[in-house]
Amino acid sequence: MNRTIKRLMLIFVGVFALSLVGVVVYQVGWAMPGQACEARGDWWDWRGRTCARPVLISDITGRVLDTPEQRKAAKEHAAKVRAAAVK
Repeated sequence: MNRTIKRLMLIFVGVFALSLVGVVVYQVGWAMPGQACEARGDWWDWRGRTCARPVLISDITGRVLDTPEQRKAAKEHAAKVRAAAVK
C-alpha cells in the first residue's frame, strides 16, 4: 500500500510539473508577445506567432481618394461588390 501511494504521488507531481511548464511556455511564447504586439496597434497572428502592421490599400496601390466624386464612386462600387457577394 505504501509503495502505491508513493507511486501515485510521483505521477501527480510529474503531471503537475508538466502542466506548469506548458503554462509557462504558452505565456512566454504566445500570450506575452501577443499582448505587446496589440499594445503597439499591430495585428498578432497566434498560429505563426508573427506581429504584422496593417497596411492601407491606398499605400499599396498609390491611389488616393481625395475628391468627393472618387469617394462616391468607391462607395458605390463597394456596395455593388457587397450585393454580389450576398447573392
